[in-house]
Amino acid sequence: MSEQQPAPAPALNVPQEVLDQYTKLGVAPSTFSGGKLGDQLGIKIVEASPERVVGTMPVEGNQQPYGLLHGGASAALAETLGSIGAMLHAGPGRYAVGVDLNATHHRSATSGLVTGVATAVFRGRTAATYEVAITDDQGRRITSCRLTCMLRDA
Repeated sequence: MSEQQPAPAPALNVPQEVLDQYTKLGVAPSTFSGGKLGDQLGIKIVEASPERVVGTMPVEGNQQPYGLLHGGASAALAETLGSIGAMLHAGPGRYAVGVDLNATHHRSATSGLVTGVATAVFRGRTAATYEVAITDDQGRRITSCRLTCMLRDA
């Protein structure tokens, strides 16, 4: 019998100086743009580059009183992922600030993990916009979001 190999490390295409900057702020690299909220929501970054950011979040613990994934948790996941992409696009010595977030909730999730994929649709000098698709364990889209961030000098 062959042993199962461990999963590969996340594909975080993050410059070391950006990781160092966030480490000095006390932010774990696995949720480097989610901060304490990302930790509380259980957001895990799976892949990160200026073009595409992928992360997961458990439904358990992020539900509204009816047992459904809270729409605000989905919005927080989307803003976290899009902000990471915008911050990576901005580069060292700059940061991203979300200024517009739109979320449309298509269906509910009651268990498992949801996965968000943020894809750049515009990357300029002073602003960046990302589309974020959030899907359930079966790959069904539960939320569609669009996030625009302003890019600022630190």
